[in-house]
Amino acid sequence: MYAWVRRHPLLPDAALALAMYLMFGVSSAQTYNPGWAQAAIGGVFAAGLVFRRVAPVPSFMVVAAAAFVQWAGDVQLSPMDAMLLPSFYSISGYGPRWASRAGLGVGLLGAVLATARYVAPYGDQDTLAISVTFFAAMVVGAWALGDVRRVRQAHVAELVARAEMAERERDQQARIAAVEERARIARDMHDVVAHNLSVIVVQADGGRYVAEHDPATAVKTLGTIGETGRTALADMRRLLGVLRTGEPSEDRGPQPGIAQLPELLESVRQAGLSVEHERSGTPRELDAGRGLVVYRSVQEALTNTLKHAGPGARARVRLAYDADQVSVEVTDDGRGSAATSDGNGYGLRGMAERLGAFGGSVDAGPASGGGWRVLVRMPYGEGE
Repeated sequence: MYAWVRRHPLLPDAALALAMYLMFGVSSAQTYNPGWAQAAIGGVFAAGLVFRRVAPVPSFMVVAAAAFVQWAGDVQLSPMDAMLLPSFYSISGYGPRWASRAGLGVGLLGAVLATARYVAPYGDQDTLAISVTFFAAMVVGAWALGDVRRVRQAHVAELVARAEMAERERDQQARIAAVEERARIARDMHDVVAHNLSVIVVQADGGRYVAEHDPATAVKTLGTIGETGRTALADMRRLLGVLRTGEPSEDRGPQPGIAQLPELLESVRQAGLSVEHERSGTPRELDAGRGLVVYRSVQEALTNTLKHAGPGARARVRLAYDADQVSVEVTDDGRGSAATSDGNGYGLRGMAERLGAFGGSVDAGPASGGGWRVLVRMPYGEGE
């Protein structure tokens, strides 16, 4: 609904203009004289508000011109003049910067002219000062609210641009590292898998010779063969997964893991997203590769929240150490399924592939109470 309103502002703005006209314009026409002038000027105010977001500068010019006609024709101030406030808000929040400043100047000038026309003939200097201050405060208040909206939208746009730039840089670095990574995989195939297979062959040959004379040693040898085979199989799965996807593995050198999640959350908070963190269960150690994948998954989920959840969204990260796996749930209270998407889904697909290489999984989609939910599960990997 929120995204639809953003794409079609004319309809909600027309509803707002109609509601304000019925609330202020009609009552002013019935109460203040001349009624026809009140109704006509109020109608022009309402017509200008209809396109206050689509064309903020022409909209403000129409409303300001109608207000000048009211002043020049000595038409009484009435409740319909409350429709001027959304116009000041809109020129400040949606118009270009020069128009925003010009709108503030027009409003302050209008405060002085209104005081001179409607208050000066009947009041003393104190009354004039209070009147000018009151009218100016109304104008500045509406204008300031619009300016806050402008600054907030600019800040969100900057954060999104930074996230997109970081994503592009990450993809570029991945492409540059592809050739080097494939060569590293070939070395790993030789150094790790070939070594393990050699151990298996040697142990099998030795076990065959001692089986008849030393059964205890043969049993021990078979255990070594089984453990080495499981290690080789696990390493082979990881290497083949990287070859299949063409993505470089990231478990080389010092890399972040679950222990670095608080720093990640703090950096996201500094970018403007409110994040809460909960942990349950007894912490258990993950190997470097698994810890890195969990870290990257949380990073991707929070980046998506920053890009798509919308202004004012909040996120929650729940880390749970279960009996056989660690799970991380990242939720937010943003737009959920109503958020716009670029349709690529590379981040989520890459997350699923990295987790799958270690036997993990990811479940992502709209949360039941609104917002978005990403659930990452990663087995500890003991006994592989």
